Amino acid sequence: MAQEQRILGIDPGLTRTGYGVLHAQDGRTILDEGGVIATTTNDTLADRIHEIATEVKAVITDWKPSVMVIEQVFSLGKNPKSAILMAHVRGALLALARQERLRVVHYKPTQIKKLLTGSGRANKEQMQLVVKAELGLTEVPRPHDVADALAIALCHLHTTCADIEAA
Repeated sequence: MAQEQRILGIDPGLTRTGYGVLHAQDGRTILDEGGVIATTTNDTLADRIHEIATEVKAVITDWKPSVMVIEQVFSLGKNPKSAILMAHVRGALLALARQERLRVVHYKPTQIKKLLTGSGRANKEQMQLVVKAELGLTEVPRPHDVADALAIALCHLHTTCADIEAA
């Protein structure tokens, strides 16, 4: 992976969308920025999705990532409404990525967890600890949406590096 390549990881959600920007430099992983975009539940669905897209566009403008990595929608039989709301956010962000000419890569939650922890069933706390260790942070990223976004970006970084080493 080119050292200048920045990765934008996204953990999409309607209430909170986590994001993280990182890049590799001299064999180290550098955290550029991480955060969460929180929306107000009293706003309309359209307003909330617009707010998320606007904030993510600002991150793209500031950091100029070359790839957006995003969690795939997972369907839970117990809570299909959450999956549908997440899909709305994903759709808006995929359209934004296309508009900004970003390459998009999708990862399943179990794929991310397995690559980073060795278990596809790792819990939120385990993921936060791995992200903290990999990025050399003094504290775990909070809320978990930020840690999840950083984990997605780290997953892509590891996958990309593994692909380059195998070539």
